[in-house]
Amino acid sequence: MKSSRRHFFKSAGMTAAGFLGIQKYLNSEISAQGLFRRPTGQQAYQNEVERYGKLLKDPNRLLDLPEGFSYTVLSVTGDVMSDGLRTPGAPDGMAAFAAEDGKVILARNHELSDNQTFEGPYGIVNEQLSKLDLTKLYDAGAGKVPQLGGTSNLVFDPKTQRLDKHFLSLAGTERNCAGGPTPWGSWITCEETVSKSGDHREKDHGYNFEVPATGQMGLVDPIPLKDMGRFNHEAVAVDPASGIVYQTEDRDDGLITRFIPNESENLKAGGKLQALVIKDRSSCDTRNWPDTGKPKFPVEQAVAVEWMDLEDIHNPDDKLRSNAYKAGAAIFARGEGMWYGNNRIYFACTSGGIAKSGQIFIYEPSPYEGTAKEVEQPGKLMLFLEPNNSRLLEYGDNLTVAPWGDVVLCEDGARDQYLRGITPTGKIYTLARSSYVGNSEMCGVCFAPNHAMLFVNIQKPGITLAITGPWKNLEA
Repeated sequence: MKSSRRHFFKSAGMTAAGFLGIQKYLNSEISAQGLFRRPTGQQAYQNEVERYGKLLKDPNRLLDLPEGFSYTVLSVTGDVMSDGLRTPGAPDGMAAFAAEDGKVILARNHELSDNQTFEGPYGIVNEQLSKLDLTKLYDAGAGKVPQLGGTSNLVFDPKTQRLDKHFLSLAGTERNCAGGPTPWGSWITCEETVSKSGDHREKDHGYNFEVPATGQMGLVDPIPLKDMGRFNHEAVAVDPASGIVYQTEDRDDGLITRFIPNESENLKAGGKLQALVIKDRSSCDTRNWPDTGKPKFPVEQAVAVEWMDLEDIHNPDDKLRSNAYKAGAAIFARGEGMWYGNNRIYFACTSGGIAKSGQIFIYEPSPYEGTAKEVEQPGKLMLFLEPNNSRLLEYGDNLTVAPWGDVVLCEDGARDQYLRGITPTGKIYTLARSSYVGNSEMCGVCFAPNHAMLFVNIQKPGITLAITGPWKNLEA
């Protein structure tokens, strides 16, 4: 593979400290000789269908891709953004939106807490916090210990392969992990925590927030969407037909919930929160773990579901899921990535299955979803994939649906981190491998709606990339 395949670090912040630190490693003799060597004991990847060919080693040791594919680095932790703040670290969930003149707007999460100031947007000792209006932070920590999670927006021009601007868009939240785009052009960002107010925290956490997908700089008013529940949020997906929002919960015994808004396209107006129940299987355990003594949940078999109203949705003791399970709700093994596509809701359960290496579910909404008539034709849930083979799938996390119908999935395993593709018929192939030191997870995978381009984050040290190549619209 020729190094010219890679457009390495062509972001607007090339001279920032974050870039210089990484560039030092990438150019060093040590990195070439040892730091970036693959550790022993990692799994070899396996394909069930050939899509793009074998992965080729990246000479820059960042991302291995098939022949014909290339990447551009858009952003690195520590880059100075257009608003003068530092690019926050730990980029996680992300979505892409079409902008004017063929440009792309990315809304990107940052999974940070208050003690991670080295990766925070305000400087190592929060020295830039005084430049902000603290009322624009959900939890400013009395101006001393702010929560460092939130979101940033990026405006990218595919023609020039450069960022036009990037800036902080939501501030003062904690551990913004995943989320999901809305059909009305915004990003729902999720806090993966249930921390309480007290000590240096001014407010309870564990909520969702809505961020407009805009290129206009400035912080959004941080209004928690409290009727969507307080729990260990992970991801959401919105069904455009009904406007209902579906949610995953990153717990070993998490729920799948849905939020029925009171007003269309206005989540702040509140609504009703419900948990998924498997019809005729009260308190169903879908995890298929070998040590539970529970009946096995069937693979590739659609089952009817019901939805149960939830109470005490701000439960201060984090018992929302356990109370719901006792009342009949189904539980799932660490629900993570979720996305709407192909008129369905796809979601990953990171540690589901006999081998505890991951499951992929599909929910098909009822034609009468969220109405009294849905009992006549209920929605259906199917366990789409449970490979129990880490060479095919190891801890699936964030996912998206390609314009041609394939699912593209990030892994978050203990060994190599891959981007996997899944055809509509359930065949798995490998698209990329993170070759950066430390085997950091990839996350935030999403396609541009107006270009043949895939975006992804490498969470540590915090790099956002755009991938182009000969995408194939094939049915396997």
